[in-house]
Amino acid sequence: MPRVFDKTFNCNKELTLSMIGGKWKMLILWRLGKEGTKRFGELKTLMPGVTQRMLVNQLRELEEDLLVRREVYPVVPPKVEYSLTEVGQSLIPILEAMYEWGADYTEMAHALEKTEDNR
Repeated sequence: MPRVFDKTFNCNKELTLSMIGGKWKMLILWRLGKEGTKRFGELKTLMPGVTQRMLVNQLRELEEDLLVRREVYPVVPPKVEYSLTEVGQSLIPILEAMYEWGADYTEMAHALEKTEDNR
């Protein structure tokens, strides 16, 4: 059951931010959305600085919130793959818009910094 039922939200934006908030969730969603299915080790390699425990916790929360699908294959050693659900995939346009906004803001901030340096 999604963790959303454990909390009360004042608005839908707050709900959305609670599902994708944190340092690693958006990166996990972005990688799975842009690059497709990944194994745990691949995700860990793509996100330097994340601890194994944090990645496990973030993936579990994303799975509980129905954004990520975890598929376990009955082989030795165990093989586990992560991919986006349809609900998770629906967040990609939002993450793309956030990426574009960040790029535009960075460009504007650099331009402003240059004009202030020229004064």
